[in-house]
Amino acid sequence: MLTHDKKLLLIGQVTDLSGVPIRTIRYYESLGLIKSSGRTEGGFRQFSADVLARLAFIKRSQSLGLSLEEIGEILNVYDEGQPPCDEIQEKLEEKLMQIDSQIAQLLKLRSDIEILLSGWKNVDNKREDTICPIIQP
Repeated sequence: MLTHDKKLLLIGQVTDLSGVPIRTIRYYESLGLIKSSGRTEGGFRQFSADVLARLAFIKRSQSLGLSLEEIGEILNVYDEGQPPCDEIQEKLEEKLMQIDSQIAQLLKLRSDIEILLSGWKNVDNKREDTICPIIQP
């Protein structure tokens, strides 16, 4: 009879292989993003090797601007046996709209600051009733 023992990784090994700090792994586990496969007799967390792919997914998703809450929603779909690609596409499209809005706001702010700075030499800095006349009308 063949047995298929899955090698379990200790949390330190997961950290070494994934580059994710132990504290972060514990946090992700507390949020339900990852699950340990149990504990050793000494109380150390053990994880199956698939936790590495899950951690890589979490890191990549965060680098694309997704929140841990959004990542959790995607992983829940995956855990239910469904491919989460539609959810990912929807969230990334929303993220793109947010980025476009932020860019527009930053361009407006940049323009406002340029206008203020262009008038800097013409400002009388000696008015006592203002902190800085360049930004106070």
